[in-house]
Amino acid sequence: MVATRPARRASGGRPTREEAARRDARLLDVATKLFMERGFDCTSIDAVAETAGISKPTVYARYHDKRDLFTAVLRATIQRWLAPLSAAAEAARVNPRSVETTLHDLSRHLMAHSRIPEVVMLRRILAAQAAQFPELAKLAHEEGWQRGVRAVASLLQQFAERGQIKVDDPAIAADLFLSLVLGSDKHHGIVTRPKYLEQRREAAVKLFLNGVRPR
Repeated sequence: MVATRPARRASGGRPTREEAARRDARLLDVATKLFMERGFDCTSIDAVAETAGISKPTVYARYHDKRDLFTAVLRATIQRWLAPLSAAAEAARVNPRSVETTLHDLSRHLMAHSRIPEVVMLRRILAAQAAQFPELAKLAHEEGWQRGVRAVASLLQQFAERGQIKVDDPAIAADLFLSLVLGSDKHHGIVTRPKYLEQRREAAVKLFLNGVRPR
């Protein structure tokens, strides 16, 4: 008896779920790179499709226009920013550490991520396109900042329940913590010395902790 081989997908047929996921990941990687290099106005879906080696009809079936594609890039970047915040909240629940250690580690991640070139460039593009596409700014605020605030608020609530800190409103406290740590991002592209940024990060965490320690 001759063993039969698994049937191959016919050329041009519908891709498997794994193939589609790899294709979408490659497309977003290429789109992120081109948006970084050329900016929003000088990047086209056709150029992204050609660079990624994906047919234009396939790309247009997935993303209706350039704004839709940029939204996907923005969402992917936000998810990478949010993942450690959620992980820190879960880790604090199952394996408690001191509030000082947790907030210092978290702030280091936030600062490191904020200085990644693609994040810096996307933030500039977002600022430049906010007037024309206000929904992008709204998405960044609601899916980025506000979800980050909720993740940190959950973390602070756990420390408050253990008596390590005292906060009347964890959400407000989380917003203040993120603002203190990330306030140095508002330097309009001017390069700031790493030593100063680290000193500022440490001072921001200490200032926050001094404000929430039980009296």
